[in-house]
Parts: sequence; C-alpha cells; structure tokens
Amino acid sequence: MPYAIFKAAGQQFRAEKGAVLQVPKIEGEPGAKVTFDQVLLSSDGKRVKAGQPTVKGAKVVAQIVRHGRDDKIVVFKFKRRKDYRRKTGHRQPFTEIKITDVKLRS
Repeated sequence: MPYAIFKAAGQQFRAEKGAVLQVPKIEGEPGAKVTFDQVLLSSDGKRVKAGQPTVKGAKVVAQIVRHGRDDKIVVFKFKRRKDYRRKTGHRQPFTEIKITDVKLRS
C-alpha cells in the first residue's frame, strides 16, 4: 500500500489512503480539500524514495473533517518557600483530516 511521510506545521505525519489524522490547526472549512506538497519520503509498496529534502512531484491530498481542541494540559509553576504558585491550562487546537489520495508523481 502506498504511503508518504509529509510535513505540516513543522511536524511529520505518515499518510495512507483512508487514514484519519490530527494535525495542528490549518485554515479551511470542513469538507474542503487540502494539499500537502512537502513530502519527505514516499513508498509505492516496493520501493522507498527519500527526498533531498522533498520528493519532487509527490503530494498528499486530504479533506478536512473537523476542527477541535485537544485535552487540557495543566501547567503548574512554583518556587518553594517563596509563596509563588501559578496554575494555568492549555488546550491545543487541531484539525482532523482524512487522507483521500497519495500521489507519488504528478
């Protein structure tokens, strides 16, 4: 089965046709098509092709499923014996995408 490793928002993801991934938030409405052309590695099932730094002509086509926010992470800072405490939380926004096609050459 063909797959590709692509780069989105500074992170790397493995894409196969039909896979559902959570990537950092990208612009677009649910149902819109998105194309990632920074493919770092691709495989057609027999051969693996590594890019220098990207594979020429390869791209990953996906469809936006939904936008959401991840679970809360609690950040707690303190300094002992100094009466200093700070408690904050953070929820990272994400976009859920479904891979519709992995094009190895255009």
